[in-house]
Amino acid sequence: MSVPAPAEARPAVGIEALTPRQIVAELDRHVVGQRAAKRALAIALRNRWRRQRLPPELAEEVVPKNILMIGPTGVGKTELARRLARLARAPFLKVEASKFTEVGYVGRDCESMVRDLMEIGVALVREELRAELAPTAAARAEERLLALLVPTAAGFGPASTQGAEELTSTREKLREKLHAGLLEEREVEVEIEESGGPSLEMVGPQGVEEVGINIKEMIPGLFSRKRRQKLRISEARAVLEAEEAEKLIDRQKVAREARLRVEQTGLIFLDELDKVAGRERGQGPDVSREGVQRDLLPIVEGTTVSTKHGPVRTDHILFVAAGAFHVARPSDLIPELQGRFPIRVELEALSEEDLARILTEPEGALSKQYTALLGAEGLSVEFLPDAIEEIARLAAEVNRTTENIGARRLATLLERLLEEVSFEAPGMAGVELRIDAAFVRRELGPLAEDQDLSRYVL
Repeated sequence: MSVPAPAEARPAVGIEALTPRQIVAELDRHVVGQRAAKRALAIALRNRWRRQRLPPELAEEVVPKNILMIGPTGVGKTELARRLARLARAPFLKVEASKFTEVGYVGRDCESMVRDLMEIGVALVREELRAELAPTAAARAEERLLALLVPTAAGFGPASTQGAEELTSTREKLREKLHAGLLEEREVEVEIEESGGPSLEMVGPQGVEEVGINIKEMIPGLFSRKRRQKLRISEARAVLEAEEAEKLIDRQKVAREARLRVEQTGLIFLDELDKVAGRERGQGPDVSREGVQRDLLPIVEGTTVSTKHGPVRTDHILFVAAGAFHVARPSDLIPELQGRFPIRVELEALSEEDLARILTEPEGALSKQYTALLGAEGLSVEFLPDAIEEIARLAAEVNRTTENIGARRLATLLERLLEEVSFEAPGMAGVELRIDAAFVRRELGPLAEDQDLSRYVL
């Protein structure tokens, strides 16, 4: 049972204000089953809310309990982490452990994941600031539009009171027309600054890394180029608002807030950890696996990574690792790395009932997606309950007899099921198509029965 926050505590942001039970309910809207994993993620997120309410000295000592999710492919590991980060509005990065070492060349530096997370944090903060500053930017953009529509005449200066009054009157009349949307199609000539400047990269021991120097900020105006272009007012307004918003945004404030956000609420999803599990045997492609683990260890343990936005500490970033572990085992990881993932949850393989629920229950269920896509052509499609059961049965059967790819099998089956309908849909406007079990067996039965064919097609 969660304990309510004291009245004097500052309010939490987004999903962190929810109790673990409410977080699980939010995840249930998108992912079927996997209750143990949902509970572990919900507790980890709530612990961040709790930590924010501790005295600074004690809060510094409380480190996140990283999670290792173990389960076959296609059962929802990635989707759970992605949905949690999206609901929390936290910087989130999904990275595959195998990208840090590839046979034939040196992979990326493991610290690059923190730099990538920092870029995501900066983009997230900038987006929020743009929304916050939108009214001011819109007002400034409107003044620039009026200046383009009614340029100041040469004789209308402070000495010409009558001319100034006429100018003001004209501008106010045009302002009313702008608000009424009567001038959207009129063209104005706008001076647009072309974005982009030289970027520097250097080759280091760990591959190609970006140099943390922004030459454009060091020497403003050296690389900027402006060009004049005629645009409709509806288009010019968007351009001018974007420019004004950029002028209002404090880059240093963005960097500070993004660093704080990354350090305190960042989430890195480390996929395919089982691919780098194993000890060195001295030859073959396995020789680099333990090296990757040792490179990952200080980042997960807690270190400071230099980025172009400033140093970022990883002590309180939450790491969620995942892997199938059907060949390697978690015990094949080096002991130090094992100890940094104290919470382990096993995700269950999907049953036939789970597959049927996945087809209909989540907000973005596949059956709803296909119904909406074909509905765009004017074709009404309805999946009957027996059709859903038959698709789930075939998916479970093919998963058993070939490779088990979990819920991803449903996408391949539905694509094959509706291939002919999707092709002919432009000429089927107004048609109502009811898909039942007989339709599913007719379209998919022969493919599912031919094991050699289903191995490659399904």
